Amino acid sequence: MNTGLQLYNTLSRKKELFQPLNANHVGMYVCGPTVYSDVHLGNCRTFISFDLIFRYLKYLGFKVRYVRNITDAGHLEGDRDEGDDKFAKRAKLEQLEPMEIVQKYTLGFHDVLRMFNTLPPSIEPTATGHIIEQIEMIKVIIANGYGYEIGGNVYFDVEKYSKEYNYTILTNRNLEDMLNNTRELGGQDEKRGRLDFALWIKAKPETLMQWQSPWGLGFPGWHIECSAMSAKYLGDEFDIHGGGMDLAATHHTNEIAQSEACSHKQPARYWMHTNMLTVNGTRMSKSAGNGFLPLELFTGDHELLRKGYSPMTVKFFMLQAHYRSTLDFSNDALDASEKGFRRLMAAISLLDKLTVSDESNFSIETIKENCINAMNDDFNSPILIAELFEAVRIINTVYDGKAKISADQLEQLKQLINDFVFDILGLKDEDAGSNDLNGVLDMVIDLRTEAKANKDYATSDKIRIGLQELGIQLKDSKEGTTWSKA
Repeated sequence: MNTGLQLYNTLSRKKELFQPLNANHVGMYVCGPTVYSDVHLGNCRTFISFDLIFRYLKYLGFKVRYVRNITDAGHLEGDRDEGDDKFAKRAKLEQLEPMEIVQKYTLGFHDVLRMFNTLPPSIEPTATGHIIEQIEMIKVIIANGYGYEIGGNVYFDVEKYSKEYNYTILTNRNLEDMLNNTRELGGQDEKRGRLDFALWIKAKPETLMQWQSPWGLGFPGWHIECSAMSAKYLGDEFDIHGGGMDLAATHHTNEIAQSEACSHKQPARYWMHTNMLTVNGTRMSKSAGNGFLPLELFTGDHELLRKGYSPMTVKFFMLQAHYRSTLDFSNDALDASEKGFRRLMAAISLLDKLTVSDESNFSIETIKENCINAMNDDFNSPILIAELFEAVRIINTVYDGKAKISADQLEQLKQLINDFVFDILGLKDEDAGSNDLNGVLDMVIDLRTEAKANKDYATSDKIRIGLQELGIQLKDSKEGTTWSKA
């Protein structure tokens, strides 16, 4: 099925025509959260971006199996298999069992993504639920000569692998430079090579999360879970593997190595990565003191925020930047997105109030074609949104009686809005469920209309100004009066 979709492949460092392995079917794996703390905005941006990709692939008619894992074991603090297990450390800090930590933050993660109106993945496997698959994969890697066991720990032999495969194929880094930039093995380090990484880690007496294996009690390394679970649910070869760009250099590089060492196949045909977040031009991080959680952004309870912003405003803000571009948070940028989102929703609310004519001044087919072209160009959501504001202009112009639209073109316009605003971008009108507010405002607008009819302009103005002070803006036209949040 040739849809004309072009996507940027990190593997080739260029845009490529998307051609799935199996016609009409897409297998997509995205690295999910490590659930030892609240999900951060960088994670949210990645999952919102791949939700957009998931939605658009479905719109194109593909049957998509979207797999997004939950890391609930095996993630140490350092990339070099050092430090404490993140779950054990948090469990001790909060005086809870590790799986209580997992449950707490998994539920929180799901709650936040529901606020952002993202679709759940087709499958959401956990690392702890696939220990057997990880052990079996490690066995094959050892049998194929790319892994070795020392004292209950199992490591991946990068030097041996690099003689037959390109270890740095994803990032195009120079292997010699990587070795030179990696510190020498200490006397206590049992790895054979400086770039070797853990497949299985021996449990210490105090280790809280451990499982039996052919190499003794222990737990899996961080990287092996994604290789094992992607192979289980999508096969040794599948279409798309995604995640944040921070995962490319180590986690995804090691995933490719593990998968090829096991099956001798490159696991994914297309590797896609989202870019980082910045705040006022500086990279967002906890250490810099400029990192805020989604709920802090919603409530405004952070010293860097002037006020809170609704989940749909934040999502709209994120979608106004291309997923491969740096996204900079600032109060001014969020304010502008809030106005833009409200303008979009206000126009959509007028669709059912438009009067149709026998003729039309517009071609909705052209706008639809432009929207599809935008999404086919590596899921270019900023260009898509710009095209949707052309639809906003049409709605407002027709509503104001300055242009005409036929019944057929109006139906096409409604379908366009439903497809691209709600189904593909995944936006929703946050006021749509406020039936009580709608009823109250309709009654107040009727009272104002009655006052104007009686030439009681003082009361009419008092109602309009009072609503404006409450953040409600009225718009008068020959069709009547409508309201929107200012």
